[in-house]
Amino acid sequence: MASSGLELLWVSAPQLLTGIGRTLGISALAIVFSAEGGLVYGVLRNLGVRWLDSVLLVYLEAFRAIPVLVWLYLFFFGLPIFFGWCIPGFWCAVLVLSLWGISESGEVVRGALRSIPQGQREAGLAIGLGLPDLYGRVLLPQALRRMTPPMINVFTRLIKTSSLAVLIGVVDVIKIGQQIIERTYESVLIYSFLFLFFFLVCYPLSAPSRVLERRCSHS
Repeated sequence: MASSGLELLWVSAPQLLTGIGRTLGISALAIVFSAEGGLVYGVLRNLGVRWLDSVLLVYLEAFRAIPVLVWLYLFFFGLPIFFGWCIPGFWCAVLVLSLWGISESGEVVRGALRSIPQGQREAGLAIGLGLPDLYGRVLLPQALRRMTPPMINVFTRLIKTSSLAVLIGVVDVIKIGQQIIERTYESVLIYSFLFLFFFLVCYPLSAPSRVLERRCSHS
């Protein structure tokens, strides 16, 4: 039984690797866009511009109140119907996960910046620093240590949530696994492989984040 299971995984390796590549591609792109967009979002929320803060708050609440799966369906099926825009499933998943990730990581950045003593901002402004230098040289470097653990948690959630892409036709590692199960009926073996795959991807991120979180809480 063990040898037949290993043989099945070996035979299915090219398919599984293709699916793994798509899953990691969606996750990696969403993480990059979420990190960059989250920094911009967090800084903008920290400027204290009332109308801008209201717009970003609506954006945040929209992605908090409506499940990611609904956004996936809305973008994948709704945009062609209402605007004639057809987005391939892969890029639709990247777009939706990035927009969701920006709202989550942006709040992390905002909270980290708000935790910096107000005197740091006032001192930077007093010596004539403009906003780009104030945030780039003074505030964000200090906030980096505080935002890293929760930001890593957002990234692990993005990786796990990428599995929803299968529901809009993306042939990722989950879809490949389902196809192998339909052909071989080896559900326990394939789901065990999928469990191991997501564990090996997410655990190296989540474990250091817990260590950093403990260190930050004691510093």
